[in-house]
Amino acid sequence: MAITIKEVTDRKGLRKFVRFPNDLYKNNKYFVPQIVSMDMDTLSPEKNRAFEVCEGKYWLALDESGKVVGRIAGIINHKYNKKVGQKICRFGWIDFIESQDVATALLETVEEYARSKGMDIVEGPVGFLEFDVAGVLVEGFDQIPTAYGKYNDPYYEPMILHDGYTKSTDFVEYRITVPDNIERYIRLGEVVGQRYGLRQGTFKNKKELVRNYVDGIFSVLNTCYAPLHGFSELSPAQCEDLKDQFISNLRLDFVSVVVDKDDKVVGFGITLPSLSKALQKAKGSLFPFGFIHILKALRKNDTIDALLIAVLPEYKDKGVNSMIFSKIGQGMIDNGIKYVESTRELEDNHSVQNIWGRFEHKLHKRARVYIKNI
Repeated sequence: MAITIKEVTDRKGLRKFVRFPNDLYKNNKYFVPQIVSMDMDTLSPEKNRAFEVCEGKYWLALDESGKVVGRIAGIINHKYNKKVGQKICRFGWIDFIESQDVATALLETVEEYARSKGMDIVEGPVGFLEFDVAGVLVEGFDQIPTAYGKYNDPYYEPMILHDGYTKSTDFVEYRITVPDNIERYIRLGEVVGQRYGLRQGTFKNKKELVRNYVDGIFSVLNTCYAPLHGFSELSPAQCEDLKDQFISNLRLDFVSVVVDKDDKVVGFGITLPSLSKALQKAKGSLFPFGFIHILKALRKNDTIDALLIAVLPEYKDKGVNSMIFSKIGQGMIDNGIKYVESTRELEDNHSVQNIWGRFEHKLHKRARVYIKNI
């Protein structure tokens, strides 16, 4: 197959770039379309403050007739590279038809870009920041991803490996069954709070949550996520982007903020009603009816997605997780939640996985990041 690679240089091209997977998987019952306008904002330097520390380019693969048959992004996160002392070019937003020619053309384009920028390593799929979708699905092809995950067909991995890439790391996802009785966790949370002088932060509405605790939440997040693969410290502007992205969808029943005697945040947990089925119904657009499906999912649901959980190192292994779960767990019981979906977490992040180990759970999805020296 004769392939033409075309760089995305305008809004029309960017829209084609964003829409491609929605078209590629439109008949797949497991695929969850992303909202096109939101993805375009993420990829636009004027909208996404990750470009404070990142640069990147996007390309489309076209067949002989000019039809889009693949896409890929090349990204350099200068802040992360400085942190780890390596010259890494990331590839992300990769999708392609079942053709080795297309996959190879896309990956070689990023490799050429990486060399032109003086990079030694290509790694991906990874986004600009830790909170962008990462990895190629390698297990769980019969599962619906979370709204913060991504679906792809099984042919992606062998075609990436064909071009000399090897495994860098895996992300795993669990499906957890909510226990019928959470009283023991509530009691344990109370004991932990009394022992260490901790309590639940109080907020009557989202405005109070933001005013009183969001800065502390991001401070804890930056501290706890610092050792994780691919993470670079979030700037105040990047925190504002994340705040705008998540706060409007939060249900306070599913948020826990643990504070000390001085009202300093020492740990938190943020979960959100699952939006996967709502996004399938929205078909990539908020209007005219997509937002209605999302609002319904936020109000009535039997599944929540675990987005973020973190506890300061000095409180690690002291039971603070039980305080977080007791608050969110009560919210789950009150709202009829039956299942928790863990969003993608690093396979060696045992501190988070130990939380799920206490409950009935199943590892049912795995996504892989690949690496290649160039």
